[in-house]
Amino acid sequence: MGDPFIRHIALLGFEKRYVPSQHYVYMFLVKWQDLSEKVVYRRFTEIYEFHKILKEMFPIEAGDINPENRIIPHLPAPRWFDGQRVAESRQGTLTEYCNSLMNLPGKISRCPHLLNFFKVRPDDLKLPTDSQVKKPETYLMPRDGKSNAADITGPIILQTYRAIADYEKSSGSEMALATGDVVDVVEKSQSGWWFCQMKTKRGWVPASYLEPLDSPDEAEDPEPNYAGEPYITIKAYTALLEDEISLEQGETIEVIHKLLDGWWVIRKEDVTGYFPSMYLQQAGQDTEQAQSRIKRGAPPSRSSIRNAHSIHQRSRKRLSQDTYRRNSVRFLQQRPRGARPGPRSPGSALTEEEESLKTERPKPQPAVPPRPSADLILHRCSESTKRKLASAV
Repeated sequence: MGDPFIRHIALLGFEKRYVPSQHYVYMFLVKWQDLSEKVVYRRFTEIYEFHKILKEMFPIEAGDINPENRIIPHLPAPRWFDGQRVAESRQGTLTEYCNSLMNLPGKISRCPHLLNFFKVRPDDLKLPTDSQVKKPETYLMPRDGKSNAADITGPIILQTYRAIADYEKSSGSEMALATGDVVDVVEKSQSGWWFCQMKTKRGWVPASYLEPLDSPDEAEDPEPNYAGEPYITIKAYTALLEDEISLEQGETIEVIHKLLDGWWVIRKEDVTGYFPSMYLQQAGQDTEQAQSRIKRGAPPSRSSIRNAHSIHQRSRKRLSQDTYRRNSVRFLQQRPRGARPGPRSPGSALTEEEESLKTERPKPQPAVPPRPSADLILHRCSESTKRKLASAV
């Protein structure tokens, strides 16, 4: 294996911390050449000091000799007082700065100074203890990458989940779980691996081992789309369970249901089954980017978990493969010949056939409030109504 280098640096957001005094740190997800992913925390003052040293190391590329030769990106100096709005507004600047760093020539983007700065430090692995009066407040970057200081209303409350079974980690980037552990989810990856934190631990956890505290169902799971989206398998997979499907590398399939646990329902002709989303690449997607997800491997499926213990009396709702197959066959019979599925724009409406085939989840009926007592009715009604009731008696 060659010398280590960084493939990508993504800004996740920032934290407001109170120990030893109030300050802000930025959270970066660093993806290395061995496809490992590490989360590091850096103050803006640290980033600026790193930036100054980088310019001193490469004066030509920093434009010190000739400004026209500058390729190292600019970074504004820290302010005298850095508040929450300043921390928020810097996110776009830092995102562009990190992207520019990764696009610099290898002698800069792979230099020891840059690699050492983004390596995991002991402080990156520490989390506040329960004894602290005030815990950090986490602010995550918007999904679209755009942020506005005027939109700040308070910290983003991380979603809390509970482990339904013991999980033994298989790598240093993962986090072990015991049944009943409660974790905060920092990032939900489409692969079915979620980045979580719990007391003094952080790491990737299979989503299939977690359940929401208020309901067995995952509210963010989308509805099935029997029109399907074209994908290509980038790695072969042999089914281990009856409801899964085996495929070779390079096969073209249609995804009809994207579940958050990373096990998607796919269709190959008129056959359906679960398949790891990590081994799928959307038509037209960069192959190298898709291959980078495979290193960790597919997360365990929920049906493969033994000795699972849920706190909810009813089990999670999941459609059977018979339902998927039946609805898929009906759709394929009604779809015009030669019509192929394509990516749907977020705002596009469903066709008449899709509306009729979409499996609706049963909607909970509103609870009927108890009838108020006669005394309560008399207390709340108007004087006119009281007189009418008195005369009726």
